[in-house]
Amino acid sequence: MENLIIRFANADDISEIFSLIKELAEFEKLLDQISTTEEELKQTLFGKDNFVEILIAEFENKIVGQALFFKNFSTFLGKPGIYLEDLYVKPEFRSKGIGKALLIKIISIAKERNYGRVEWSVLDWNESAIDFYKRLGAEPLNDWTIFRLTSDKF
Repeated sequence: MENLIIRFANADDISEIFSLIKELAEFEKLLDQISTTEEELKQTLFGKDNFVEILIAEFENKIVGQALFFKNFSTFLGKPGIYLEDLYVKPEFRSKGIGKALLIKIISIAKERNYGRVEWSVLDWNESAIDFYKRLGAEPLNDWTIFRLTSDKF
């Protein structure tokens, strides 16, 4: 796709990153679960102990999507992998290959780093995302259940 740039985010992108995170949360009907601030997010993503990477999709010099990911590890493979936390493209820019370009870039990063796999979660009601991932060759892990323990339960 012409005029599409996929690049790593930097601290100057924080307002757009936070805005896209809120858009994603609203789409997923989880906006009430955002408890961070833009400044706190900036410190987490770009501070000294950061462990998250973000790819930005720019189309015609406008940020239209992002992919937020971090390293995980597979004991079975004996290798690190990538966990894709968020992949989001603004609704008006979907079906233009932007999400695919972001995912392909993440896969190329995993290959370059000799990682064993790329994994992510998708809400079971998000049929368009599920279909998108399946078209790319991804397979759902239907025999696994995700558990979560939040800090208020520690």
